[in-house]
Formats: sequence, C-alpha cells, structure tokens
Amino acid sequence: MITESELAKLSYPDAPNIITGEIPGPMARKALDDSFQYECLARGAGRFPVVFDDGLGATVKDPDGNLFIDITAGVAVNAVGRRHPRVVAAIEAQLHKLMHAIDITNTRRIQLAKKVSAIMPEGLRNNSVSYFTQGGSGALETAIKFIRRITGRTQIMAFHGAYHGVWSGCGSLTTGDQYRKGYGPFMPGVIHVPYAYCYRCCFNMTYPECDLQCAKYVDYVLNTPYTAADDVGALIVEPQQGEGGYIVPPPGYMEALKSACDKHGALFLADEVQAGTGRTGTMWSIEHSRVVPDMLTWGKGMGGDMPMAGLTMRADLAEKIADSSQPNTFAGNAVSAVACMANIDILTENNSEMIDRVAEVGEETKATLMAEASKIAYIGDIRGRGLMIGIELVRDKASKAPLEPDAVGQVVMGMLNKGVIMVPCGRFGSVLRFMPPLTITRDYIDRATDVLLAVLRTI
Repeated sequence: MITESELAKLSYPDAPNIITGEIPGPMARKALDDSFQYECLARGAGRFPVVFDDGLGATVKDPDGNLFIDITAGVAVNAVGRRHPRVVAAIEAQLHKLMHAIDITNTRRIQLAKKVSAIMPEGLRNNSVSYFTQGGSGALETAIKFIRRITGRTQIMAFHGAYHGVWSGCGSLTTGDQYRKGYGPFMPGVIHVPYAYCYRCCFNMTYPECDLQCAKYVDYVLNTPYTAADDVGALIVEPQQGEGGYIVPPPGYMEALKSACDKHGALFLADEVQAGTGRTGTMWSIEHSRVVPDMLTWGKGMGGDMPMAGLTMRADLAEKIADSSQPNTFAGNAVSAVACMANIDILTENNSEMIDRVAEVGEETKATLMAEASKIAYIGDIRGRGLMIGIELVRDKASKAPLEPDAVGQVVMGMLNKGVIMVPCGRFGSVLRFMPPLTITRDYIDRATDVLLAVLRTI
C-alpha cells in the first residue's frame, strides 16, 4: 500500500520556502532577461516570471534557491513527479545501450507498443496499434492525416474550447484566440460545435432538464441534410476539456456523441494528451463513460520527464495506412520509451493503486475547496475529476462575469510569492487549474490549497 511517508521522500521537504522575499529573485530575473532576449516568446510560458533550475517530485527550485510546490506538473506532464527514482534508473540503464535508432524498430519501442496496447480502454485493449511522436501536437497532426486516409473523407468535427495542439493542421482544431489570431487561414473542413460547458451553457439550459441539448445539436449537425457536415471523417473530443477550462461533461454526453458518430459513419477520437495517464482517477478519462474510441491520442504524463506521445488506433484501421507514409526521425526514441514504460508501471502496478489514490485525493481536495467556496466572493465554480480540478473565478457570482485578467494575475502572483505555482486556463483565462503530480502528498496539497484560499481572500 502506498503511504504518505513514502511519497514524501519523492519531493524536497519544507516547501514552500521563499528566501528572496518576492518572485523573481535576482538570479531568476537575470535568467529571465536573457531568455527574453534570446528565446522566441511564442513559447507557452510567454513572460511567466518563474525560472526552473531544479525539480524533484512535486517541488521545484529556482536559481535563487526558492522552493515551490508545483501544482502544474509541467502542464500535466510529470504524472509521477519530477525525477522519480525508478524513471531515472530506467533512463540511466538505457543510456549505456541505445538512444537514437532512427525511425526503425528497436527493442524498447516495440516493448512500449505492446505495453500501451495492454493499458488501452476495454475494446482497444490488446487490439490496437500505436504511432509514436514526441508531443501531443504531432499525435493530433498524424491523426488528421490518418483519418482522411482511412475514411476517404476530408472534414473533421471539433469543439468550442478545444485544444488539440498548435501546428498547421491540429491548430485548426484548437479554438483559443491566442493560438489563432493573426496566424490564419487555417486548414479547411473543420466544423466546431459547442462543448458541454454546463456552467456557461450556450443554450441557457440546465442539466439534466436540458436532456443533453448540446449533444443533440452535434447529432443534428452530423445527421441532418443541408448542415454542410456532409463529409466528416471523425469527431475529435477531449473527454475532459483542458485549456478550455477543465470542463467535465455530464453523464451520457460521450455516449450521445458516439451514437451520433456511428450514425454518420465518422470515427470517434478521444484526445487524452492532458486528461489521460491516470489524471482523472482512471487511466483514461474516456473510461468515465461507456464509450470505446476508435482512436486515442496520448502524451504528456506518459513520457513524464522525457518527450513521448502517440496515436493509438484499432488494429483494423491501421491496416489502411500505407507503409512508410508518415516518417518521424526521432519517434520511439529508446530513452523516451523506457521512461514511458517506467511511468506506466508506477501508475498501473498493484491493480492501479496509484490511480485509485488519485480519485480519492481528488475528491478530498474538491470537498475542501467547495467547503470554502461560498465564503469567497470570487469562486464561481469548482469542477473536475481526480487531480484535474478547475476553479473558475468570477467578478460576480450571480452574473458569472469572469474575473478580469489583471485580477487573475494578482492571484497567480500572490501564490508565487507564497511559493505555490499554479497557472490559469479557460475561455476567459479565469480558471485556475489544480493539476499537481499524481504522487503529491496530502500535506503538500493542503499547504497549496491553504495558500490559494488565503490569496483569494485578499484580492
């Protein structure tokens, strides 16, 4: 059985500890100045005022020695924490055998392909084929190409609030303004429809009285003449939206989407890059429904400290992909492969005890937040599963007017100065996302939650 004392050994003790008074400190500020001069700031962090110099488990240090509790997990990447000893050992052993092998069979990537197939949702499990990439954008870009080849169709359906990467093709599926404005025109043939954002329902309805109107609308678009959705090859959906606001769809929603796809003859792809790998209390977030996806994209937490992502699909679909039609020089790197297998083993051993703990601790954390929500004027909604929890901040609870970006920035900086790293997301940038490493201790969760609530009380 996993104990809190065992998990505590995976992180630095005594976090948070800010020794410079304010963030950034002098050494971090110098590093940021150099970064702003020599790096393109199109990177995801932009000008976020933190510099990572050292990381262990659920903690990171900056160059000044400030110690933080990390509630970002590298944007859901470090599922088992940074530098987990078993992952490090696997990497060190592999360094002396083989690293790069070009895009050709090596012993480690085939071992990984077997292991990935074995942990897929029931229906894909041990009946699937994987294509490896280095990141989620590559997995989705590949999916678009394969969907068109497999189905002979050109259109793709995605959702408002979607994030599926930022490359040329997958960026057409993503809807965030900051990723699109000034970069068009995008790939044609993409149809966007509303997601089940119950807190801000675009139909102005309430679940369950709505009878899943948002899913019925998807069915209408896919299966009614003259909607211009006459050539849809696949519907691509996050079973729990990430960048769109950590949105959890209501029961029955995924099943209704799959039914609409089946009627149209479209494939169903679950994008699990952020919500998968145990984060929502199941190995894959689609497993909260009864849906068996035809395809599943994964990344982030699977590789952890090493870049590893992929597209996994039904074996019969893979037979329709032409040999050598999608080369990727660094795919299936042997070092990344062993790191990925170590991550999988840590999460799934002992009947997935670690993932079961995620579900339990996540409910405890939500309960703590919800108990305080009524006392804090700026908390509009708390939602999530496992350790993928969104806290939506509003200026006014009755109108649900989003908290302004400057005020959200005050919250984030207030937490940074107290030694907790948390980043926002959402349609209005007003959702704080609670996504720590899955190996974080309850003690560190409590400390981080106390800091969050204290800052919210002082806006």
